[in-house]
Amino acid sequence: MSPVLRALACAALLGLLSVPEVHAIDPATLPDPALQIRYQRLIHEFRCMQCQNETLADSPVDLAGDMRREVREMLLAGKSDQDIRDFMVGRYGDFILFKPRFAWKTAWLWSAPFVLLLAGGVIAARVLRQRARLVDDEPDEIIPP
Repeated sequence: MSPVLRALACAALLGLLSVPEVHAIDPATLPDPALQIRYQRLIHEFRCMQCQNETLADSPVDLAGDMRREVREMLLAGKSDQDIRDFMVGRYGDFILFKPRFAWKTAWLWSAPFVLLLAGGVIAARVLRQRARLVDDEPDEIIPP
């Protein structure tokens, strides 16, 4: 290891070098670490309405920035996580939630994996049973012509 790299590694270990905090898209930080954790968790729960397959935390578009600012302002105003979720769902609909709530209109969404798994099991059992019957019907010895 070169002397320069060794010196930099020692300085980093001793905390003499300050490494700037890196923020990918959202450079805002909240004054309270607990609020910052809640903020990060919330913006990862909401879908960007423009990108539609990215979270608010990952989306670089202006609309997502506005929505992140809105979440940040509500947190600073003392709103609970559930109040913020209710506000966002009331404004943008259930689609904004990456993990939709269980309700009668979303029951098909929650039950679909289980129904498909059950259907796949039934189909697999029928195919295996039919193949077993084909093997049972074949003669044991092959008689040459």
